[in-house]
Amino acid sequence: MNGPLIGIRVLELSRILAGPWAGQLLADFGADVIKIERPGQGDDTRSWGPPFLNDDQGRPTGEAAYFLSTNRNKRSVAIDFSTPEGQRLVRELALKSDVLIENFKVGGLARYNLDYASLKVDHPGLVYCSITGFGQTGPYASHAGYDAAIQAMGGLMSITGLPDDQPGGGPQKVGVAVADLMAGLYAANAIQAALVHRHTSGHGQYIDLALLDTQVAWLANQAANYLISGQAPVRQGTAHPNIVPYQAFATSDGHLMLAVGNDRQFQRFARLAGHPEWSEDERFASNDARVRNRATLLPLVTDIVATRSTDDWLNLLREAGVPAAPINDLQAVFDDPQVRHRELRRTLSHPYCQGLPTVANPVRFSLTPVSYRRGPPLLGADTRSVLNEELGLDRADIEQLIEQGIVEIRE
Repeated sequence: MNGPLIGIRVLELSRILAGPWAGQLLADFGADVIKIERPGQGDDTRSWGPPFLNDDQGRPTGEAAYFLSTNRNKRSVAIDFSTPEGQRLVRELALKSDVLIENFKVGGLARYNLDYASLKVDHPGLVYCSITGFGQTGPYASHAGYDAAIQAMGGLMSITGLPDDQPGGGPQKVGVAVADLMAGLYAANAIQAALVHRHTSGHGQYIDLALLDTQVAWLANQAANYLISGQAPVRQGTAHPNIVPYQAFATSDGHLMLAVGNDRQFQRFARLAGHPEWSEDERFASNDARVRNRATLLPLVTDIVATRSTDDWLNLLREAGVPAAPINDLQAVFDDPQVRHRELRRTLSHPYCQGLPTVANPVRFSLTPVSYRRGPPLLGADTRSVLNEELGLDRADIEQLIEQGIVEIRE
């Protein structure tokens, strides 16, 4: 192992997606991530199925694909920290960690003396990241935040989906939990920045990260369009608000995504379409003109694209250097030769399945490669080893904790 975060220990007191996604990213980069889970239940997503993993004999295991997607490279320790002894154990692990990630409600960990204020007294170098729906302050701070609600409140659903006046029009949620995933990405990024700061200053710090904040932040050009123009963008289906033609079109046998990004590409597309005069037409010669005249141009493009098959268009467009792509389902994604070449599908060893499929981390380090050293853990799979190796508890101590229901062990 030579990942860039080797030697960094992360204590993960989070569940569902945003916090675990951040934890998995840090684990992929070499950090030792210890995931604290509730005995008897664990992370909520362990039961979020179907689908569930089948073992090597084809028997159902009860391990949900959802949980498996975001918890590789971690160790699972099942501790009930609603008990004083459980709190003590988790606190001791926190004091031996570089980073703590949690996504409890605001103030939720203070009752267990596991909040930042309680821990930093004895561990001033701790980087402590709290992920909540709305942040630690403000009128919504006490409210629970879920991905779909954040997509709605944060403006994403107002710009996703077909226009209201088209069949099937209206607000749409993105097909994956992007608000959670982006919060996890921001969290991992912020944690690493805080670790760099600690390296130079010796001080840890508190990170307050909100799903709503991150959702608004990554509205990106759509937010800038509104702030500068004063006009709220509307749903445009697959179309781009700032570039034309840049959207999905029906072919004679399916669909393709056409992504004409500049005037030179439009000139080449116009020639392929049999209408080189479009690139000289003042209504279409520049992207600015095409955006203003999209209602005139798009029906013309639609009619032309519908005359050929998807493969015919893709071959022609690629040869001409005009960006375009098929609209793949997930089977086609993982069968794609580029995806296969980049080894984006990996297999991991799991107690129930020696060939557990997973999606690779997309980061490619030249010197410190991402490691795939362990599959997602069973609930409590590492309780005994962590308590023994990290806290010095012997077998008798651990057996007593098991008998008291404070910890759970899967062996």
